[in-house]
Amino acid sequence: MTSPMDDVLHKYQQRLETATGGISFSQPSVQSREYTLFRKEALEKKFTYYEQWCQFAERVLPVRANVKENAALQESLSTCHLDISPNSTASFAALVALLVVFFGVLLGVVSYLLQYPLFFASLFFVVTGVVLIKPLSHLPHYFATRWRLQVSNQMVLCILYMVMYMRHTSNLEHAVKFAAEHLGGPLSLDFKRVFWHVETGKHFTIKESLDAYLEQWRKYNLEFLEAFHLIEGSLYESSETKRVELLEKALQVMLDGTYDKMLHYAHNLKSPITMLHMLGIILPILGLVLFPLIGSFLSGLIKWYHLAFLYNLLLPFVVMALGSSMLSKRPTGYGESDILVQRPNLKQYQSLASGISPASIAFVIIALFCFLGLLPVAAYFIDPSQDFSFFQGKFFDYKDGNGPYGIGALFLSLLIPLGLSLGLAFYYWIKSRKLVAFKEKTDALEVEFSGALFQLGNRIGDGIPAELAFGDVSQQMQGTPTGDFFRIVNMNIRNAGMGMKDAIFHPQRGALLFFPSALIESTMKVLIESAKKGSQIVSKSLLTISDYITRIYRINERLKDLLADVLSSMTSQITFLTPLIAGIVVGVGSMVVTIINKLGEQFATLETPGEGFVGGIGALVSVLDIKDVIPSYYFQLVVGIYVVELTIILTLLSTRIERGYDQTTTQHRLSKNLMTAGLLYFLVSFLGIIVFTLLANTVSFVGVS
Repeated sequence: MTSPMDDVLHKYQQRLETATGGISFSQPSVQSREYTLFRKEALEKKFTYYEQWCQFAERVLPVRANVKENAALQESLSTCHLDISPNSTASFAALVALLVVFFGVLLGVVSYLLQYPLFFASLFFVVTGVVLIKPLSHLPHYFATRWRLQVSNQMVLCILYMVMYMRHTSNLEHAVKFAAEHLGGPLSLDFKRVFWHVETGKHFTIKESLDAYLEQWRKYNLEFLEAFHLIEGSLYESSETKRVELLEKALQVMLDGTYDKMLHYAHNLKSPITMLHMLGIILPILGLVLFPLIGSFLSGLIKWYHLAFLYNLLLPFVVMALGSSMLSKRPTGYGESDILVQRPNLKQYQSLASGISPASIAFVIIALFCFLGLLPVAAYFIDPSQDFSFFQGKFFDYKDGNGPYGIGALFLSLLIPLGLSLGLAFYYWIKSRKLVAFKEKTDALEVEFSGALFQLGNRIGDGIPAELAFGDVSQQMQGTPTGDFFRIVNMNIRNAGMGMKDAIFHPQRGALLFFPSALIESTMKVLIESAKKGSQIVSKSLLTISDYITRIYRINERLKDLLADVLSSMTSQITFLTPLIAGIVVGVGSMVVTIINKLGEQFATLETPGEGFVGGIGALVSVLDIKDVIPSYYFQLVVGIYVVELTIILTLLSTRIERGYDQTTTQHRLSKNLMTAGLLYFLVSFLGIIVFTLLANTVSFVGVS
C-alpha cells in the first residue's frame, strides 16, 4: 500500500513527463549498478582478491568472529568498501592458520619417516600458524588504516575544491560532485557512495548522507568534519559577505588543524625513530659479529638457518610492526596525492616502449646474479672435491659436509644481495621514471600557478576578455611552466579558432593534456563556470583561488620543515649507515671465520710429547672446530638480504610519513635507495673482506712463528 506522499510524488512526476514530452524524472535504477562498477574499478586487486578468499573460507570453514570485535571490524570493512562480514575475516584467518599448522606437522612426519628430521622447520610452521591467527583476523584494520592514509592525502584539496565551487555557486550537491570528479581515488569513491546512499533510499538528502559519512572521521580528523559543517552552514546565510567568510573559515580550519596535529606528531616522532634505529639496525647488525664465535663455543648449536629465521623473518617483521605503529598515529589531512590516482590513463608510462614487462627484466637480472651467487652450493652437490687455491686458502673450502668457508665462495655470495638490489631498483625505476617527470613538471607549475592566477584575475578584472588575458599573462611569464600552459591556451584560441573551453580541455590539443594537474584542471573548470556569470565574477574567483593556493603552499612548506630532521636521519640510515655498518660486519665476520679456520688447522698439526700440553691443545682444537662455525658464505647472505629488507621497509616508512600514500614517489625513492644501498654494501663488504682476510692471515702467520 502506498503512502499519500508517494501518491503526490507520482502524480506530479507524471505531469512533468507529459509536459516535457515523455522525459522520465524517476530515480534511475542504474545508479546502484554504476557505484558497484566504479567500486570494482577503484579498489585494488588485492582488496577484491581478499574478498574472494574470505568468502571461500567462510564456505569451507565457517568461524564466528569475536563478538567484542564485531563493531570495530565492521567499521573497518565499511571504511575500505569491502563487501564481506567479520565472520568472513575470522574464517579466512582460521583456514590459513590451520593450513600452515597442517603443513608443519606433515613436514615433521615426512622428514622423520625419511630419517632426515626437520624438527626446527616443522616447529617453525606450527608456531607461525598459531601466531598468524590474530594478525590475519585484524587485516581489515590494516586495510582501513591504509585507506585513511590515502584519503588523508586528499582532504585539504577536497576542502579547497568545495570552497572554490561554492564560492561562485552555492550548491552543496554540485560542489560534492565537483570534488569527486577531480579528486579521484579513495575519497572520490567515498563521495560516490554518499550519492549512492541517496539513490538507494538509505538517506533522504545529500546533506544527511554526507553527515553520516563525516561521522566516521570524528575520531580521526575533527577538522575535516568541522570544515564541512562550515561549508554546509554557508548555505543558510542570506548575506553574500557572511557566506564567503564561512567558506574561507572552512579552509582555514582545515589548514590550521592539520598544521597543529603535524607539529605534535613531528615532535613525538623523534623517540620512536631513535628506538627503531637502535632495535632494528645498530644492535642487530653489531650483534652479528658474535655469531661466528657463538656457533663455535656452543659446539655448532647455532646454525645459519637459525640466523636467517631471526634476521630475515623475525626482525623485519618487528621493524615493520614498529613502523606501522608510527604510521597509525600519523595525522590525517596532510599528504600529496599520487599522480596515478588523479590520472589513471598515465599507467601506460609504467612499462617499456618495447612492450616487455619490467618485472620480466627484473626477474632476469635477479636470476642471473643469484645463479652466479649459488655456484658454491651447486658445486658442493656436483663434486665437493673440486677446489683450487685462492687468496692464501681455497676457493670453496668445504669442511666434511659443511661450508663453503672459502673466500672465493664469499665473494660470489655478495652477488645475491647485489642482484636483488639492482633487479628491484630497475623494476621500480621503470615504473616511476616517466611519472616522476610528469609529477615534477606539474609540481613546478602548481608552485607558480598562484601568481599567474593573480595576474590573470587582475587582467580580467580590468575589463580585458578572458581569451585575450591568457595571451597577455603568457608573454609576461615567458619561459616558465605556467607561461607555457597559458601560451598553449592562447595558441589554441588564436590559431585553431577554439573557444576557451576547448583550448583548455580538448582531448587532443587542450593545454591540460601537457600538464596533468587536478588542481589546475579544477581551477580552469571554475573559470569556465564563473565566466557564464560575468567578468567580475571570474576575476573575484581567480583572485580568491590564488589566495587559497598560496595559503596551502605555505602550510605544506612549514610541515616539510617540521619533518626535515626526522626524515634526513632516516635517509642517512637507509643510504649510508646501514649498508656501511653491515659491510664492515661482514668483513669482521670473515676475519673471525678465517682465524678460527687457520688456527684449527695449525693446532691440529702440532705434535708434542707432553700429555698436559696435548690435552690442552685438544681442548682448544675442540673449541675452535671450524665445522661448528657458521660459514661466512651463509653469514653474508643473511646480512645482505637483511640490508635489502631494511632498505625497503625504511624507504616505505619515511615516504609515507612525509607524503602519505604516494605510490609514484615511493617507487622512485625505492629505485634510488636500493641502488645506492646495494652498491655501497657490495663495495664495503668486498673491500672489508679483502682487508680483514689479509689481517687474519697475518695474525695466523705470527701465531705460527
